[in-house]
Amino acid sequence: MSQLKEFYEKEVITKLTETFQYKNVMQVPKLEKVVLNMGLGEAIHNIKLIDSASEELRMIAGQHPVVTRAKKSIAAFKLRAGMPIGCRVTLRRRRMYDFYNKLVNIALPRVRDFRGVPGKAFDGRGNYSLGIKEHIIFPEIDYDKIDKIKGLNISVVTTANTDEEGKELLRLLGMPFRN
Repeated sequence: MSQLKEFYEKEVITKLTETFQYKNVMQVPKLEKVVLNMGLGEAIHNIKLIDSASEELRMIAGQHPVVTRAKKSIAAFKLRAGMPIGCRVTLRRRRMYDFYNKLVNIALPRVRDFRGVPGKAFDGRGNYSLGIKEHIIFPEIDYDKIDKIKGLNISVVTTANTDEEGKELLRLLGMPFRN
């Protein structure tokens, strides 16, 4: 079992129950999944970019990504329906906890001039989204072997009902929020 999951079960559940006065353990919010997404608009011109992004996302997540394709044709962007434009991975269970632990304790502190993540990026239902400008903050990525620095979107989906509950869950699990 993951260390983070053990920490959640032993300490976080009791703190959340005290704070929000839950009557049942099943009411306590928990992490449901973490979705990593790399949107690559430049892949229209250079199709090999998808392959390198897919390989790098596989190294970061420890799971094979799915290539996402355009749903509609947009003439202004020279985009046709069905063209590959990105890749994504959905992590659950152990891989989710391992990735979250790596994100909070290893990757985010490696960001230049890091002062914490913004606390306003919740969606109203307790889910948190975070954009990373450089995927090279992850230790698996070898800086010398990458062709282009890519961005990465990370969405942490929780079972929380409100943003307040979701933020407290992530804060107790180590997410470094500003202020």
